[in-house]
Amino acid sequence: MSAVFDFTFVPWFRSVAPYIHMHRGKTFVVGIAGEAIAAGKLPNLAQDLALIQSMGVRIVLVHGFRPQVNEQLAAKGHAPHYSHGMRITDGVALDCAQEAAGQLRFEIEAAFSQALPNTPMAGATVRVISGNFITARPVGILDGIDFQHSGLVRKVDVAGITQTLTAGSMVLISPFGFSPTGEAFNLTMEEVATSVATALQADKLLFVTETPGIRIRPMEPESEDNPIDTELPLDAAKQLLATLPHTTDPSDIAFYLQHCVKACETGVERSHILPFAVDGSLLLEVYMHDGIGTMVVDEKLESLREATHEDVGGILQLIEPFEKDGTLVKRDRNEIERDVGQYTVIEHDGVIFACAALYPYPEAQTAEMAALTVSPQSQGQGDGEKVLKRIEQRARNKGLKSIFVLTTRTKHWFLKRGFVQVDPDWLPEARKRKYNTDRRSLVLVKKL
Repeated sequence: MSAVFDFTFVPWFRSVAPYIHMHRGKTFVVGIAGEAIAAGKLPNLAQDLALIQSMGVRIVLVHGFRPQVNEQLAAKGHAPHYSHGMRITDGVALDCAQEAAGQLRFEIEAAFSQALPNTPMAGATVRVISGNFITARPVGILDGIDFQHSGLVRKVDVAGITQTLTAGSMVLISPFGFSPTGEAFNLTMEEVATSVATALQADKLLFVTETPGIRIRPMEPESEDNPIDTELPLDAAKQLLATLPHTTDPSDIAFYLQHCVKACETGVERSHILPFAVDGSLLLEVYMHDGIGTMVVDEKLESLREATHEDVGGILQLIEPFEKDGTLVKRDRNEIERDVGQYTVIEHDGVIFACAALYPYPEAQTAEMAALTVSPQSQGQGDGEKVLKRIEQRARNKGLKSIFVLTTRTKHWFLKRGFVQVDPDWLPEARKRKYNTDRRSLVLVKKL
């Protein structure tokens, strides 16, 4: 039994701990689709949100109520009507929306009040505060269609929400807004969550939805089994969105993606689309590197830079598995500390995911690129290419004419990127003296 704990819990907890530390004090806006609540997912979602809050995250929860409103309409014999991706809210639909919102708010508050023994909620006290945090305006008439009581967010009460979060409470917002004259408007969960996240400049916007995520890269069956892109650069997301029609169907890719893109464009660091069908999807997305859904992220948040002494530990952790399997020549800590200025790294969320070192031989007008390594967690996402380009630029800045690598297993990767194989005798004299004939490494050169 002890061995089981040693080899499962301890490594898992060590991998999760950096994310617990990183997210403490951050603000997350979580939009939960009404379909998730209709599917019976609320109890587990409440437990997971309570856990996340207990680890120091400030949470604003925005609930949807699309199916609940439609159910109320059906009970009254009234069909739902949509246009331009929004509900047309007549008087009957407004009454149904108010009834559905009141019932859901009651259910959500009840779910967070269940401090059940022998569950993650044991002993928890989660105060959920809701209020008139949203000022709205009418959609009005679009293309001759009167949207009546449908509205758009005019203003978010940032001071009120912030004060509530600072007091340690979770903020609950229904997709309703009120005009300065007290008129009620039916809003969409997606727009409310995006507007709140933008106004607060939240660290994350997370949609818990019917959509499992987004895939735009071609699948590579021999090396990948993930059906979605866990990380989608903002530019790629915008390009994809431009090819998609507007839709009122939440299962369509564009439905949530448009809001993720808008959030990232207006200052929210990361926006996520998560499947409510996967139990614990919020925890998997927030505390595991790969996550479970698709994260839209501005690539500027990823740091491609030269290494510092603070990166030595991360570089060692990255390259160690490749040294053990013989892909890389073993380097000790002293050597890396001595040469850390030669390294280029890609750092994301405080973790090193790729690195390479540049060792110049100016007398031969060339340089060796050594220890090119990409974490298995991010392979296939172009990190190796980014590091290679930075190394090439560093070599050009030094006035060098070429770079070379020694490899035993990755010949074809380099050949596809402009390297050519040469005889080991081509090596500069100083490097030739250190050539290990036992490894029989191939020498590949690229002219700059």
